[in-house]
Amino acid sequence: MIFLVNLGRVVFAPLLQEFIAVFQIGEGTAGLIATLAWLGSALLRVPTGWLLTRVPRHRVILGTGVILTGAAAFIASATSVSMVAVGALCMGLASGSYFVAANPLVSELYPERVGWALGVHGMTSQLAAVAAAPLVTLVLTLFVDWRIVFVCIAAVAALVTITLFFTARSTELPEAGSEDRDLIGAIRAEWRVVLLSVVVVGATGFVWQGLFNFYELYMGTKGLSATASKNLLTVIFAAGVPAFFVSGRLADTLPRVPYILTIIGSFTVCVLALTVTSGLVPLIVLTALIGYVLHSLFPAIDTYLLDTLPDGTRASAYAWYSGGMMVLQASGSSAVGALREAGLAYDLIFTQLALGLAVVVAALLVLQRSGRLPQSATRE
Repeated sequence: MIFLVNLGRVVFAPLLQEFIAVFQIGEGTAGLIATLAWLGSALLRVPTGWLLTRVPRHRVILGTGVILTGAAAFIASATSVSMVAVGALCMGLASGSYFVAANPLVSELYPERVGWALGVHGMTSQLAAVAAAPLVTLVLTLFVDWRIVFVCIAAVAALVTITLFFTARSTELPEAGSEDRDLIGAIRAEWRVVLLSVVVVGATGFVWQGLFNFYELYMGTKGLSATASKNLLTVIFAAGVPAFFVSGRLADTLPRVPYILTIIGSFTVCVLALTVTSGLVPLIVLTALIGYVLHSLFPAIDTYLLDTLPDGTRASAYAWYSGGMMVLQASGSSAVGALREAGLAYDLIFTQLALGLAVVVAALLVLQRSGRLPQSATRE
């Protein structure tokens, strides 16, 4: 299921060029489609947290499968860019609800190895990101029509949802969520941990969203062919596959806040280096490094939150974090698209974004050194 819900978010990036050609739209409108997928992923996160105070986690996950199936089928029937945009928003809604329900459940299924379990879960999600561009290329080669991509997603999502329904009926699931019944109380109790996580992932994700959604087009401005540019998009996600597993293991052993700050600092340096790099081989190496470093952040931050929040607030506090960070990062692609239409070069845009992220990193480091950042909490 996580493979499918993440595919539903990232599949729009390799399709932006197709949308521009088919619907005769600009980069700003194309970027808005990608933004809507990620904005949708943000909108239901806090409401899902409230729902989880009343409904078991696995039932919410089943609901996300139904939404994903319907949204993919809707896009497959789209005859206008407006329909694609609405469908993208709905596919985002499914993914947002899924992560809020599934990540706490995964952490409770493996309480002794939270970082490892979340790393494996996230690695499976990352495989979808790796598969997105090759899948789009394969479909366009075999069938020409981009709508077949969404026909496939709808069909497989329906099958997986039905399978998950019967699997959940025969599985003994953890009862930790039965204590989590106060959405407002959770944010009051855990606001410092949640705020730190929102700032870290929201600011970093804003830059990342703008980068990966336009990566294919960006590489084209550096003189790469269309095929090489699309393949680099695959590389940036492929590098994240081992990152989830390795970073999940490291998050179980290293001091978590210093580790997280090291990750976002490294990502900032990598983006700045990208703006002054040219040539196929250097770009391949740097692309892989960016993909590895960036994707190391997600299992680290999830482990920090989910392994340290107590049973009584885990899903609710995680929902606040998920909604907050997604709202911050979702507009990254539309911001880059708007700046491009205003005439700014990609190198200048990403230099400015990286410098802005550097300011955030510097501020967090100052707070870290002065002991004003929450280092950990204790699972009860």
